[in-house]
Amino acid sequence: MSTSPGLARHRPPRTHHPKTLRPRRDFKAMEERRLQAATLFDKGGLSQAEIGRRLSVSHQTVSDWHELWAKGGAGALRGAGRAGRMRRLSAGQLSDVEAALAKGALANGYPTDLWTLARVAEVIEATTGVSFSYGHTWRVLREQLGWSRQRPARRAVERDDAAVERWVKEEWPRLKKGHGGGAR
Repeated sequence: MSTSPGLARHRPPRTHHPKTLRPRRDFKAMEERRLQAATLFDKGGLSQAEIGRRLSVSHQTVSDWHELWAKGGAGALRGAGRAGRMRRLSAGQLSDVEAALAKGALANGYPTDLWTLARVAEVIEATTGVSFSYGHTWRVLREQLGWSRQRPARRAVERDDAAVERWVKEEWPRLKKGHGGGAR
């Protein structure tokens, strides 16, 4: 896939941020613990404090579980699915954004074919209707799309490659020989 100057896809998106210190929560084990509590509630005879000790959770947690269990049975203690905030861009929207970016900045109406975070944020908003700060735009590019920052080669527009090559072959060796041949 060719991309325009400024951004390049170089690796698959990361699944986690490297600064994460806590291990990921085991949602299956957490659900099993809640269902064990439901079984103990059904049996009766144990205080909430005792259930908390047996399951290594706080009394308040057991109290919250008991309230859910009383209203909806063991099914109310099943996992609710994923944790945390939902992504603001769906996989389809990310694909649309990536397709728009792959066309290049010129094709998206910019005067140069160079991407900036401001331009990328504008394309994301135009494509999906969702606006992001520059910092979050960078996170979307890096972590969700796997793109990295690229610096364009700095070359003068009026550069004459043939003249540069000729100078390197003819003039540079002459200049190099002329300076301090054995003066060290």
